[in-house]
Amino acid sequence: MDKRPEHGANASPNGIGSRFSNLNKSFKYSIRSLLTSCSKEEFYKAFSSFSNTEREFLHRLFLQVITSLHENIEEGFETICIQTQAGATLDAVEEIVEEQDLDVLFSDRSNITDVSENLSMAKKKELQHLMHMVQMGEEHNQVLRNRLQILREDNKVLSGASQAVEKFKNMNLNYGANTGDGTDDV
Repeated sequence: MDKRPEHGANASPNGIGSRFSNLNKSFKYSIRSLLTSCSKEEFYKAFSSFSNTEREFLHRLFLQVITSLHENIEEGFETICIQTQAGATLDAVEEIVEEQDLDVLFSDRSNITDVSENLSMAKKKELQHLMHMVQMGEEHNQVLRNRLQILREDNKVLSGASQAVEKFKNMNLNYGANTGDGTDDV
């Protein structure tokens, strides 16, 4: 009798097969390319109306947000993989495919077709989830853009207020100069 090893018997000791490892690497590369921050020069150019101190502060804040977003997305992906046992599932699929490839008498390829369809559906769901995560990231970026716009507007208001104060000072000085010339209208 031919005894087949049970699923998982050939799984790697660390629990990560090549398929899961490839999926994990692909996800991380994709996220890095999506969240690649712009250069400091490009960032400064985008905020040319701000002072150097303000631009430096905004750039540091931008880097913190991008780093945090990147970490949160990776943690979310790892959590989903753990919850759905993606690694174990992909290991089992890999093992089944290897067994079927080694079995010369295996003529029923319908299981592979089913597995292929299931994997295809899983990939579609995964892509939908990743697209949702990217959309959330874009919405977060839009919130940050809106906040920056508010900061810009507040800066303009403060600039206008300082101009009004300066004008008022000049008017006061002019009034003092006009009334102090010895021609009192009493």
